[in-house]
Amino acid sequence: MSTAMNFGSKSFQPRPPDKGSFPLDHFGECKRFKEKFMKCLRENNSENALCRNASKEYLECRMERQLMAQEPLEKLGFGDLIDGKSETKTKF
Repeated sequence: MSTAMNFGSKSFQPRPPDKGSFPLDHFGECKRFKEKFMKCLRENNSENALCRNASKEYLECRMERQLMAQEPLEKLGFGDLIDGKSETKTKF
């Protein structure tokens, strides 16, 4: 009896991430921002909505140092945090 089973001709086709790959921060250029974000997550029970400002700062650091492609903050979901706008949302 064969140990390999063939479930048809379909095979897994890996695809790159939507935003493409980006280099790791080997030199720790954005470590301070990453640590601030991770601390915020720990203090807020992993509720990332409460840490959006820290997340924005981390992504800005990565973009400034060419560790990821430049993207408008609005496209990354931070349009409401630009120009000092509040990160709190109205609850209904």
